[in-house]
Amino acid sequence: MEITAKLVKELRDKTGVGMMDCKKALSANNGNIEEAVKYLREKGIAKAAKKSDRETKEGRVFAYIHSNAKIGVLVEVNCETDFVARTDDFLELCKNIAMHIAASAPIAVSKDDLDEKVITAEREIYYNKAINDNKPDNIANKIADGQVQKFIKQNCLLDQEYVREPDKSVQDVITEAVAKLGENLQVSRFTRYSIT
Repeated sequence: MEITAKLVKELRDKTGVGMMDCKKALSANNGNIEEAVKYLREKGIAKAAKKSDRETKEGRVFAYIHSNAKIGVLVEVNCETDFVARTDDFLELCKNIAMHIAASAPIAVSKDDLDEKVITAEREIYYNKAINDNKPDNIANKIADGQVQKFIKQNCLLDQEYVREPDKSVQDVITEAVAKLGENLQVSRFTRYSIT
């Protein structure tokens, strides 16, 4: 199939990836846009994984106040260079992450940031509930383990379903941004303020 400029532009508009990469993706997938999108996402994830060990000493502290003025978020997002930290794409990512934090109220950036006492306490609650429901010990343990994983997914920022695209996690959104911006990106910390 002939790869036309119109087809390349359509894929570029859809993904934000460079024209040459779009043309390669379309060529590799016989002009099929959906397969090319999948191809680019897979390549981007692979590239992002290679960059994950790079130091992130630059970045931004981004402030977001929700429209009701009762929720505010400060989030630190780091990158490798001050050049990327000044780009519109990086600022858009910071804004989207801050808005997600305002909407979803995570309690930690990742599982590694959760206090082990919190995880232990949650597991104990789920285990005791299963025992009280007359489940055998081995089943109660499996239920507790599953509920702890669910707790982590609901309360750790990087594991949460991204509010704007629930089929992706916040980590998936960051990984896509790494592929697009060409640098390692990390959310270091955040604080969410709320008037109740």
